[in-house]
Amino acid sequence: MNAADTIQQSLTPGQRWRYRLMRGALGTVARLPLGLLYGLSDFAAFMLYRVVKYRRGMVADNLRRAFPEASAGQRAAWEREFYSHLCDVFVEAAKLAHVSDREMARRVTVEGMELINAPLRDSRPVILLLGHYGNWEWVTAMARHIEPGAVMCEVYHPLSDKVFDRLMLDLRSRFGTLNIPMARTVRYLLGLKREGQNFICGFIADQRPFTPELKHWTDFMGIDTPYVNGGEVIGRKVGADFIYVDVEPRRRGYYHLTLRPILPSAGLQGEENPFTVEYLRMLERTIRRNPPYWLWSHNRWKRSR
Repeated sequence: MNAADTIQQSLTPGQRWRYRLMRGALGTVARLPLGLLYGLSDFAAFMLYRVVKYRRGMVADNLRRAFPEASAGQRAAWEREFYSHLCDVFVEAAKLAHVSDREMARRVTVEGMELINAPLRDSRPVILLLGHYGNWEWVTAMARHIEPGAVMCEVYHPLSDKVFDRLMLDLRSRFGTLNIPMARTVRYLLGLKREGQNFICGFIADQRPFTPELKHWTDFMGIDTPYVNGGEVIGRKVGADFIYVDVEPRRRGYYHLTLRPILPSAGLQGEENPFTVEYLRMLERTIRRNPPYWLWSHNRWKRSR
């Protein structure tokens, strides 16, 4: 049973009615053409940036810490672009409720699928590491290109609102991706391995660690940064290949995904988590290539060593 079915069974009658109403409204919005949805996104970006000023202080501070060499004018421009893109991510995620495979094939192109399919043919699992960059909700479109019979799954942090959690799982499973609650990841993936099931599992691994004890630190964006290493720990247990998903926004609503093997450099041989640290270096290069597309509103550097 997948996570969405489990949540559906746990909803109260009132929550089920709320879910049906919200699901219907989401489906109606998703039927609108993306051009119109981007108009709504522009309005939402204006409200978030100019009126509500949603986390503007945090966004500005994060950009200042990551790019101290950039001018104030350049950082301000990136800040405005960030809010525009953030709202685009919202409407593009909603579009998953009603979008054809043909349209997604035009909008999300993938390079390097053989890096996934070759190990799957050899019965080796694949761990994908990616960040909150570009549109991470559309990355699951690559499930359309994997070897037949393989399972594509992603790890997620359940939301406290069960109705909204179920709606997000509906969107994230649009291409048949299985969603695994973070707390059950190890048991679930080890079970797939024991059953001889080929699988790919995606980890968005750039968030601040949830645990109170911060054990792992590295330099990221020029800042001493704690990081999560769950993807690497699990990947080693199941003998997986590690692949980085490099997302490149081409133009509004179009993304190119390049799959790159994560091969720790010689300088990381003594590191406790060399694949995770190498992934963070690769993500940093992606962010520095085009800064506005990362999730700057996340309080990434809230805690210090």
